[in-house]
Amino acid sequence: MPAKGKHRRPKTSPITRGFVAAGTSGAAIAIPLMGATGAHAAGKTAPVAASSHAAVTAAAVPAAYKAPHKPAAAPTTYSVVVGDYLSKIADEHNVRGGWKKLYEDNRERVGDNPSLIHPGLKLTLGAASKAKAPEKSQHREKSQDRSATKTATKTAAKASTDSGSAKSAPQTGSSGFTTPLDAATVITPYHLAGSMWASGYHTGVDFAASTGTTVKAVGPGTVVSAGWGGAYGNEVVIQHSDGSYSQYAHLSSLAVSAGQSVSGGQQIGLSGTTGNSTGPHLHFEIRTGPSYGSDIDPLAYLRQHGVTV
Repeated sequence: MPAKGKHRRPKTSPITRGFVAAGTSGAAIAIPLMGATGAHAAGKTAPVAASSHAAVTAAAVPAAYKAPHKPAAAPTTYSVVVGDYLSKIADEHNVRGGWKKLYEDNRERVGDNPSLIHPGLKLTLGAASKAKAPEKSQHREKSQDRSATKTATKTAAKASTDSGSAKSAPQTGSSGFTTPLDAATVITPYHLAGSMWASGYHTGVDFAASTGTTVKAVGPGTVVSAGWGGAYGNEVVIQHSDGSYSQYAHLSSLAVSAGQSVSGGQQIGLSGTTGNSTGPHLHFEIRTGPSYGSDIDPLAYLRQHGVTV
């Protein structure tokens, strides 16, 4: 038997239930016990589990991904060939912004008229944008075009009024020929020299005309072509009885078709700014053949047919 006054300390099992005796009368109260050691251990291991979870989560979320910087494509140089015009070049080489962006990037080389580029001219394709400067330049150019058009229209109206004729009265000759516009004010003359033109000079005359102005056949004849003319935009070409041809370019709409007979003064379309054009106007030519390169002085031709211009 154990020595008096000495008691053995019971050992608690971590996985079984036991009973703790209480009191001196021998009465006992059954108390279910949880595995103290297990519970104690669980409490101590919980932070470790949480710490492990945090580590796994941090490892699972990568640092912010940064896409590698892709440098912009370097500008290239293109040499103009016969038959080229800005809108064609822009389409074939996928120039963002079209021919207007191409012209903007090469304005110093092309000159003031984007319709007139010559073989051998070097153009830069894909030039970097110049912040807001080009927009201001383009806005200023358009404002100047509008101002020039308004001034030309007012001048024509005043001249017509001073001569005692109605503002819309056509300038018609005795032979059935007339001017292509009722108020025919020249803003770019024929044969104006310049290196920006393939021929070295302006092959027609430009008349001031706001978009939607009626354009007329200058004399009787047959429509040779009516449709898209590349850099000339929408155009009409008419063969006259004397064998000459008249051309009307940059039209906003057409009122005739190929093969149709027209009379002098008949409406053939409306003026506009289609094709390579910096603003609304009518480009007018007289030719000895139906195609580009056979031009003659258009104003002298009209005067020979009795038209005052």
